[in-house]
Amino acid sequence: MKIEQFNFAGKTAIVRVDFNVPLDEKGNVTDVTRIVGALPTLKKVLSDGGALIMMSHMGKPKGKKNPALSLSQIVPVVSQHLGVPVKFAPDCANASDEAKALKPGEALLLENLRFYPEEEGKPVGVEKGTPEYDEAKKAMKTSQKEFAKKLASYADCYVMDAFGTAHRKHASTAVIDEYFDKDHKMLGYLMEKEVQAVDNILSNIKRPFTAIMGGSKVSTKIGIIENLLGKVDNLILCGGMTYTFAKAQGGKVGNSICEEDKLDIALGVIAKAKENNVNLVLGTDCIAADKFANDANTQVCMADDIPDGWEGLDAGPQTREAFAAAIRNAKTILWNGPAGVFEFDNFTGGSKAVADAVAEATANGAFSLIGGGDSVACINKFGMADKVSYISTGGGALLEAIEGKILPGVAAIDA
Repeated sequence: MKIEQFNFAGKTAIVRVDFNVPLDEKGNVTDVTRIVGALPTLKKVLSDGGALIMMSHMGKPKGKKNPALSLSQIVPVVSQHLGVPVKFAPDCANASDEAKALKPGEALLLENLRFYPEEEGKPVGVEKGTPEYDEAKKAMKTSQKEFAKKLASYADCYVMDAFGTAHRKHASTAVIDEYFDKDHKMLGYLMEKEVQAVDNILSNIKRPFTAIMGGSKVSTKIGIIENLLGKVDNLILCGGMTYTFAKAQGGKVGNSICEEDKLDIALGVIAKAKENNVNLVLGTDCIAADKFANDANTQVCMADDIPDGWEGLDAGPQTREAFAAAIRNAKTILWNGPAGVFEFDNFTGGSKAVADAVAEATANGAFSLIGGGDSVACINKFGMADKVSYISTGGGALLEAIEGKILPGVAAIDA
C-alpha cells in the first residue's frame, strides 16, 4: 500500500519514526533534522482525520529504563513542529489506555522502545557464545513477537518511516508488520524518498561518480568501500582513515588515530582501486595538532611524516584542493563522514572544502546524497543543507543499502 493512496480518516496509525535526535546536557534537542523529516507522514495521518501514535528509540539504553534517554524530553519540540499538542505514554508496552483514548487529529508519543530488550531482540545479562545465551535468544524471539504484537494492538495500520533503523530487524521495524495485512502497512513519505535516493545512486548513476568516505576507522567502512570500488570513478577516503592508509604505505603518523591491525586491508583497497581503474584520493598533507583540542598548537605537515607527539586532525591545503578537484566535475556524489574533527571550529577547513565543492557540483547539475549523522551535522553546521540534492536521515541503513543489502524494514512492508 502506498501512503498517498491510504485514507487515515477514523483510523489510528502507529508510525515508526526515527526521533533518535541529539540532546545537550539539559535535554534540549540540538538538531531537529529527523523530526522535520518525519512531518509529511505525520501530518498526512492527522489531516486525513486519523489518530497518530509515534514510536521511536533514543540512544542505547540496552533494555533498561534511563531517564537521560527518555523521549519525554522531546515532546515540546515535536508538538511545536507537528502543530498539535503531543500526549506522552510513559510505558511503551503498556499504552493501551492512552491509545484507546486518542481522538481523530490527536497525537501520542510512546516512551523509548529500547527501554525493553524485546525491541532489539537481544538477551540481557547473558554472556554471548554460551549455551545459556542460545537458550535466552530463543526465548527472546518469542518475547519480541509478543512485544511487537502489543505495539500493533494500539492501531489499525502501521507506517514505517524510520530509515535510520531500517537495517535492523527490531520489533518495531521488521516484526510488527506481521500483525497487519498488506493493505494496512506501508512506507512513509520519508522512507519512500530515502529508498528513491539510494536507487538514484545505485541504478541511475550519472558519471563521473565521486564518493567521499570519512570517519575514524577503516574497519567500520570496509564493506561500503569495497562495494563502491566497483561503482565509482573517484573515491575520496578522508578523516581518521587517512593515517591508517599513510602508515600502511610506510608513513610516520605520530599520535594520529591508526588501526594497526588494518594496514593490510588498507593496502588491499589501494590495490583494488588500481585494478578497477578507480581514482583513489587520499590525504597527502594535514593539519597536525599537539593535543586533541580546539585550542591546540597546529602545523601543516605531510600526512605520512607527522612528528612524534603530534596528531592529524584535519585535511591540509593540498589535500583540500585534491578533494575539491575530484568532486567539482562529478555528476553523482555520495558523502558519508567528515574530513576532519569538524566538531572543533579550528579543524573544520577540510570538511568545509568538501562541502563547498559538493555544493558547487550540485549547482552545476550533480545529484548529491549526504548520509550519516556526522555528515548531516557537518552540512548543517555550515548552513548548507539547501545546497545539496538530498540529505539522508540514515547512516548505517544508507551504507547497508548502498552495499546492496536488503533492509529488513523495507522488506517487511513488501512482504
